[in-house]
Amino acid sequence: EESERDEAFVRQLAVIYGREVLVRRFDVEKVSVQASARQLRYDWFQSIVAEWGGGILLTAHHLDDNIETLLMNFFKGTGIAGLRGILPRHGVIARPLLFAGKAALHQFALEAGLAWVEDSSNRSDKYTRNYFRHQVIPLVEEVYPGALQNLADNLGRFREIETVYRQAIDQELKKLLEHRGGEVFVPVLKLRRSKFLSTVVFEWLKEYGFSAQQTGAVVGLLDSGSGKYVCSPTHRVLRNRNWLILSPLQEGAAANILVEEGDESVEFERGELLLRRVKGPVKDVSVGNMVALVDAKDIKYPLLLRKWRTGDYFYPLGMRKKKKLSRFFIDNKLSLLDKEKVWVLEMNKKIVWVVGMRIDDRFRVEAGTREVLRMEWVNAGASSR
Repeated sequence: EESERDEAFVRQLAVIYGREVLVRRFDVEKVSVQASARQLRYDWFQSIVAEWGGGILLTAHHLDDNIETLLMNFFKGTGIAGLRGILPRHGVIARPLLFAGKAALHQFALEAGLAWVEDSSNRSDKYTRNYFRHQVIPLVEEVYPGALQNLADNLGRFREIETVYRQAIDQELKKLLEHRGGEVFVPVLKLRRSKFLSTVVFEWLKEYGFSAQQTGAVVGLLDSGSGKYVCSPTHRVLRNRNWLILSPLQEGAAANILVEEGDESVEFERGELLLRRVKGPVKDVSVGNMVALVDAKDIKYPLLLRKWRTGDYFYPLGMRKKKKLSRFFIDNKLSLLDKEKVWVLEMNKKIVWVVGMRIDDRFRVEAGTREVLRMEWVNAGASSR
């Protein structure tokens, strides 16, 4: 009912000013109404701007809104970027009223004879912004009568400070971060020497979902052993020897994939496995790590493509004794991160191929082999060794 009242009010204004009004209704019953309604509004507004081929979206945020945002960001721990408050211009959105407080706008409307309507939710303290507006700020002003104006003055200073701060942080991170494929490597010794260690770590990781409270835990990795890590909802920072390595969490990808007889292509999170039978004999079996040749008569389907597990063992090509994969990885100097990426192809609990590394000697091609199963790992990209 209140939304319909607001719509009727705006339509009356449209008649007075001779302007067009666009109206759209959304269903927000299944999600948080305030948060989703805000996102739906802005998405719609920006689609209109795009449809019209340009223009500026003006919002009515005022100085009080900006001060409340500053305080909320301060207590949430957003760092310097949060203290700048609401920007006067961001993309296609402009906020021309940030210079004026709510009281001044209210007085202007009265003097100009302008009517307005107010959302009833503005009076409810169940929303964080309203709690700051009705409870926190009035209490602060009782102790510091000029607090609101001081905060208003600081907003401009904080924006300038953030520009200088950002330049310094970007310069520091440029010296530290090494991008390798989809991962970021940071040398432990170099990071430890940073004069602004905690700040640099916070700024590096905040865009990857790490909270301000996790900064100390990540700094603690500098004094931990290999294998320790800290996770955000989307990423992980791992201590691996002399490096901190930031990588995305692998979620949702199948960790066990059946390979049936006749399958010619199998996709998995590390790329694609191509399979085809080749008539023997094969003169040259030196095909490199990305291709495996095994005797087709020894293969019984289905095969299982999976991530390696602790306790796995196989008989490396050329050896008659079994070896645990963990020992095999150490011998081949695999890092912790590389070990986590290893997949194996298994048949009846026997490992046929450590993908991209070595086949099992029990499935090797002999001089009398009549048919070969050729397996090739492709699309591995930057993740291959």
